[in-house]
Amino acid sequence: MTVPLSRADFEDAVADALDEIPQDLFDRLDNVVILIEDEPTDEQRGQHAELLGLYVGIPLPQRMDSYIYGSLPDRIFLFQGPLTRHSRDRADLIEQIRVTTLHEIGHYFGIDDDRLHELGWG
Repeated sequence: MTVPLSRADFEDAVADALDEIPQDLFDRLDNVVILIEDEPTDEQRGQHAELLGLYVGIPLPQRMDSYIYGSLPDRIFLFQGPLTRHSRDRADLIEQIRVTTLHEIGHYFGIDDDRLHELGWG
């Protein structure tokens, strides 16, 4: 089932998810950008049948002295089409956006998929 949600409403749901991040963690987000795309590219999708989000970058714990100021930002992609298709209704879509946003930010902090699933973030 496709749940209609305008781009502006989708962006608002992402902003609401970001508001849930404790301030001390939020303050540690550095050189990362969140991008909303309609669909993942074939390269981004890889072996995944349906990709809801993707973190591309160097996780915070792996950054060394060689990670210098001026490096291109890490990227968190949220894919509106798959998230919409994956949801039963508007409330479920808002929840999926929240979970996916937090999941990908978890990767930024170096948390692997198994632990993120234990935490309830995907």
